[in-house]
Amino acid sequence: MTKLEKLMQEFCPDGVEYKKICEIATIARGVRLVREQLKSEGEIPVFQNSLKPLGYHDKSNVKANAVFVIGAGAAGEIGYSKVDFWAADDCYYFICPQGLNNRYLYFVLMKNQPLLLSRVRKASIPRLSRTVIENLIIPVPSLELQHEIVRILDSFTELTAELTAELTARKKQYEYYRCALLFSKNYPVIQLSEIASFSYGYTDKAKDYGNARFIRITDILDNGCLNEEGAKFVDINSESEKYLLSKGDILMARTGATFGKTLWIPNNERAVYASFLIKIQLDNSKILNRYYWHFAQSFLYWEQAIRLVSSGGQPQFNANAVGRIKVPIPPLEEQKRIVSILDRFDKLCNDISEGLPAEIAARQKQYEYYRDKLLSFKEKK
Repeated sequence: MTKLEKLMQEFCPDGVEYKKICEIATIARGVRLVREQLKSEGEIPVFQNSLKPLGYHDKSNVKANAVFVIGAGAAGEIGYSKVDFWAADDCYYFICPQGLNNRYLYFVLMKNQPLLLSRVRKASIPRLSRTVIENLIIPVPSLELQHEIVRILDSFTELTAELTAELTARKKQYEYYRCALLFSKNYPVIQLSEIASFSYGYTDKAKDYGNARFIRITDILDNGCLNEEGAKFVDINSESEKYLLSKGDILMARTGATFGKTLWIPNNERAVYASFLIKIQLDNSKILNRYYWHFAQSFLYWEQAIRLVSSGGQPQFNANAVGRIKVPIPPLEEQKRIVSILDRFDKLCNDISEGLPAEIAARQKQYEYYRDKLLSFKEKK
């Protein structure tokens, strides 16, 4: 029998009481600060309408280890601060009595977050009523049981935090080696237009169903990978067959906030590309597609892209502009070696099936499973 099971048998053999939050804790609203009172750096974060600090202040109005809920903006988001902070007027924080563990309340609120989010009023500024929070009914086991639940769930969150820190470190290492491998030697530098041709994509209306995936600019993630969520489709005909893609093809977003992002097609899924994308067809006797993709994630590529993009209205990175990008070109064997090294980093940092992101996602699911299981008590009659 586990310690948790022993505690449940000792303190709540017949179940636990369920109470409204307003019956067991005080919900306070923060105090507004004006822009002039905020600093860009400091030790006292100010939470207003998101979990990202609005700024920093000289004083705090909430002690460390407190739970808070955002009431407007990112309404329904739940935070827990390990340091003293200032709660602004769109931030509700909880004052817990001795019989209620702050961290336990945080986990209970996270379990009930879908319910809170469903009660957010969708307007120009999303808002969550204080009354909704006050009337939320939660289980209130003994303090000893709360402490044990917190200990178990914190072990999951600490592991996730360690993996996230590891991922951040690996991404920095990835960037370091990418720069070292691509730019540390005096490789010949060639203008892209000399080793590539460019073709614009197909214009059609994206649909939920069709016989080919329709790759759009929004399908390119910040890391240059394909977004597998929210896929759209089109029906291929004789006119659009020439836009069919193959594994290893290179696409670049040419407009809007996503301009310059470069995608390497990861599979042979039947797909065509949309008109706001440019297909870059490289001379593979001089440069490998995968080598170019790695280059297109580097700071040297982005320094050139930002300088070459047209600034009238929405950013436009057309074929003429991208053709002026200068690329370091080592021998093909060296390109293969560089790709082999950088691919290992890419898999570790970005692979959602095997890399650190997959491990983090698995740990998060495990945490949510045990959180929901541990906080699902039989109600005491």
